[in-house]
Amino acid sequence: MKKRYIFAVISFALVTIAGIWCWDPLPPNPSSAQLSEMAQSYDVEIIRDNWGVPHIYGKTNPDTAFGLGYAHGEDDFETIQLTIAATRGVLARRQGKGAAVSDYIVSFLGVWQTIKTDYQSRIPQDIKDISKAYADGLNLYAAHNPDELWQGLAPFTPEDIVAGFMYKTPFFYGLDVTLLDLLAEDSAPDTAREIALDDNGTRKSWHVSLKSPSRRGSNGFAVNKARSDDNTTRLVINSHQPLTGPVAWYEAHLVSEAGWNMSGSLFPATPVILQGFNDHLGWANTVSAQDLVDVFALERNPDNRMQYKLDGDWVDFEQISVVIRVKLFGPFALKAKRKILRSAHGPVIETKHKSYAVRYAGMGEIRQLEQYYRLNHAQNLAEFQAAMQINALPSINYIYADKDDNIAFIHNAQYPARKDGQDWHRVMPGDRSDVIWQGYRPYGDIPKLINPVSGFIYNANNTPYSATDGPDNLKPENFPSSMGLQDNQTNRSLRIMELTDGTSPIGRQALLDLKFDNAYAQNSQARQFVSQILAIDWSGQPQLQDAVGHLRAWDFKTDKANRHAALGVLSVLKHVLEDFTHEPAPPPATSFRWAVNYLTQHYGRIDPQWGELNRLVRGDVDIPIDGGPDVLRAIYPTQVGEDGRLQAGAGDSWIALVEWGPSGVMNASVIHQFGSATLDETSPHYSDQVQKFADHEWRKALRDKDEIRANATRIYRPNAIPKNF
Repeated sequence: MKKRYIFAVISFALVTIAGIWCWDPLPPNPSSAQLSEMAQSYDVEIIRDNWGVPHIYGKTNPDTAFGLGYAHGEDDFETIQLTIAATRGVLARRQGKGAAVSDYIVSFLGVWQTIKTDYQSRIPQDIKDISKAYADGLNLYAAHNPDELWQGLAPFTPEDIVAGFMYKTPFFYGLDVTLLDLLAEDSAPDTAREIALDDNGTRKSWHVSLKSPSRRGSNGFAVNKARSDDNTTRLVINSHQPLTGPVAWYEAHLVSEAGWNMSGSLFPATPVILQGFNDHLGWANTVSAQDLVDVFALERNPDNRMQYKLDGDWVDFEQISVVIRVKLFGPFALKAKRKILRSAHGPVIETKHKSYAVRYAGMGEIRQLEQYYRLNHAQNLAEFQAAMQINALPSINYIYADKDDNIAFIHNAQYPARKDGQDWHRVMPGDRSDVIWQGYRPYGDIPKLINPVSGFIYNANNTPYSATDGPDNLKPENFPSSMGLQDNQTNRSLRIMELTDGTSPIGRQALLDLKFDNAYAQNSQARQFVSQILAIDWSGQPQLQDAVGHLRAWDFKTDKANRHAALGVLSVLKHVLEDFTHEPAPPPATSFRWAVNYLTQHYGRIDPQWGELNRLVRGDVDIPIDGGPDVLRAIYPTQVGEDGRLQAGAGDSWIALVEWGPSGVMNASVIHQFGSATLDETSPHYSDQVQKFADHEWRKALRDKDEIRANATRIYRPNAIPKNF
């Protein structure tokens, strides 16, 4: 009895100590009065047009940013809060261990350490002002809608907005994949993983997940007047993004009396247009895949693990202690202490047997928002180039056009100033300071092609050495190998090269036919893979032999009514996605057999129309759509469904066609995959553009204020909304 009593006392004491240690209640939310105290300092009017798109008119630029913050909160407040929590490195406290790695990477990259040391000195005042204004807009929305506010997250701050760019932009060239591969070296080194940036039920945003195919997509096209058939300069903006989540496009029109007048798309927690157009110019972005990260193998001191060898000496690591708070239940959280080491190269990842330092584009960079803001205010090519010279964005291609008939391609990146003569693709020695690069190559060294003789520019995530169909493409010999430029082609770039010849006119309809082309190119991976399937002797398997005949008749197109595309796309699907996901695809025979079985199981036949499988789903709307993985009409499924359907989860999303006719007046047509109401299923704008998107139908991008007012469904001033507190 005495032993049981002692055991009970000890157990109670341990539980009590554990409870005290894990006690971590979130702070209460500020009052609505506190959250709205800055609202009256802004002068802004929001006009919602008949598609729900916010047109935001401010007296000053901060006024406009404030209005955007409020309007954006109305449409996507949950995702904005998710993004800010992830940026702060506090998401695991709210979502549990699945977000712990994301929180760790925030500290690993030194996001808030950089904010602490550099925000005041390196962020210009006008950038601080718009960041604060956007945050104040979010705070006012939270004041008006306290039931939607996550506990302990508000108030939102300008530092949150700047930090979001610092954390997110390196992911677009795959830094998170490199880090996660190193972290998983002991357990799963061949499985490429990433921080998921969509949220479709199978991939929770800001959690570790298998690498998505959507991260490496996008198309951009520009045609000058000489190449068009009607003396018109045109730009097609066609970024491929997840259809939902923290990097899904949101459309807005931003105007201020100070000269800001930009239409386009942006991400949650972003106070500027990321890609779009004004009356004078526009640009599209596509993801690039330069080699922008270097890994250095470190030698640790066996007598002092807090030292590493550099140039023959043992050097102390810089040490930072962090605590990752992981939600358990209610007010309890596990407080996981971690020590982050930094060497002269950069932050250090420790595995069971090795230690690696990582040096990467964007390390310590804090000016990303400034560059985007300057781009938003550019009025001509010279001003656009001046903004690009800030060189604060780690990667991303630019396809540009303007009213003066300039077109351009910029293979933009922060290119490390590496020493030539080294093999930078391998793990580098960590004991030599001479291979620790300092800074980046100047903007003048960045590959760019301006006004090519053919009058046509394109990019489809392919090598910069094919950016036009004329004779003056960039050449590999003009760039050192240490820049790490990509040399790949995608099916989309191959298809563009098939469909253009350097001289034939590319008018409006021809350009749209090119953008919405849904076929696989002659020398594409898909065709090569099908050829391997057809070369197999299937004579001993009658069912599969019949299916081979059906596959042989496929024209490699993915239109909705196509009765061969289902078998064809399913047969090549994992092979086509292999370059995106780095998940090894099954051999041809296995892939084909699986496709036949899948169709037979779910449809009782191998020839359903492609649109029966390929679906665009939004709320109660569930319709067929054309296109497929890595075709110009890019549609990527979230997964191969157990119900026999492939629901679109990424690819074509917000698209714009921008035109400057003979008079130089700009007109633009746009389309969004869903609608402006990102999360409100009761809104008429939750799914009002789905059918148009599936049918390739455009709507006019309204820019004239009188026309916007004539099409308005709501006009309001956020800080004049009656208080309910």
